[in-house]
Amino acid sequence: MTDGLSFLRGVLHRAADSDTSPPSLAEIGLNHFAPYLINRIAAKWNAELAGELRRFNLSTPQMRALAVLGINSGLTINEISALSVTEQSTMSRTLDLLEERGLVRRKPRASDLRVREVEITAEGRETFASFWPVMLTHYQRMFRDIGEDEFAQLITTLQKILRNIRLADEDLKLSLAPTHVEESDKN
Repeated sequence: MTDGLSFLRGVLHRAADSDTSPPSLAEIGLNHFAPYLINRIAAKWNAELAGELRRFNLSTPQMRALAVLGINSGLTINEISALSVTEQSTMSRTLDLLEERGLVRRKPRASDLRVREVEITAEGRETFASFWPVMLTHYQRMFRDIGEDEFAQLITTLQKILRNIRLADEDLKLSLAPTHVEESDKN
């Protein structure tokens, strides 16, 4: 097995030599396939919160926008979209609705008037603060019977995975970038 797959050694039930073909998904199993587990967790989290959000007259993208802006107010739509893991077009419509409700406001960025920043209002902070106890209860339930060390290790591992994904994105961008050939290099 190549070093790139060495993390699977404890999962596979076959010899792991360099001549062995790459493992199949069936050999790894869904219960050991991290993307599957992450998607199941996220889907369950989102479904549970969506039901609760309706009581607060909020949608999932609205809650995510208020959460992000509650921590970092004064971001652009693209920044909010990236941090809230929401498509830019969806976030734009979401912010329109939040602005109509007086929960956020848009203003030109002082350093560049072409850029519009989104700020959370006092009413937006209050709205998110009223929902936060519900969200925290779900968060606590998710980590029931998980100790401090396990939690810390999980967060460290997830951050490493996120870093690896970002690095892979950068590698892909670099590999797709057109190469510039100097006229002097052609000769």
